Amino acid sequence: MTDFLAENELFTLRNRFKRDAELLLQGISDDGEEKSKEEKDVKPLPRINTHSVFWILASVGLTYYVDFFNVILENTDIKSWWFGVGLTLLGLCIVLAAFCIVYLEWCKGIQHYDQEYPAIPPITTAAFIAASCSFNIALWPVWSFFTPLILFTQFMGVVMFISLLG
Repeated sequence: MTDFLAENELFTLRNRFKRDAELLLQGISDDGEEKSKEEKDVKPLPRINTHSVFWILASVGLTYYVDFFNVILENTDIKSWWFGVGLTLLGLCIVLAAFCIVYLEWCKGIQHYDQEYPAIPPITTAAFIAASCSFNIALWPVWSFFTPLILFTQFMGVVMFISLLG
């Protein structure tokens, strides 16, 4: 009799695991409802979050504290050649971003422009890295070892502000 009960319990357990495995493979939850495609997709983070607010406020505070724009416009210690190279490379990044966003995405309707024009992302990345190095060299006489920290904070503030726009 005990042998029959143990076999019956084993049979019930085996069937329950088999049914649960089938439900998992089919993408059906325990209560029998199918998950929609929207539920399976990961929801994006909200635009305004503490991370964005922190970087924007840090950038604004740092801009005020170090008198960023006044220093950029009036300080004679800035190495102007390196600053010009940095501005040129940053301009190249902005032109490539505008080309991708405005022309390719809005005008031509190409969503995946990195597949259509695979050279744009690495060129933009290299130009931005070179621009940041140029700005660090140009502004080093002004802020010394704080220069990378100041420029990184400004960069993150601008990126987070742009992410709020859409």
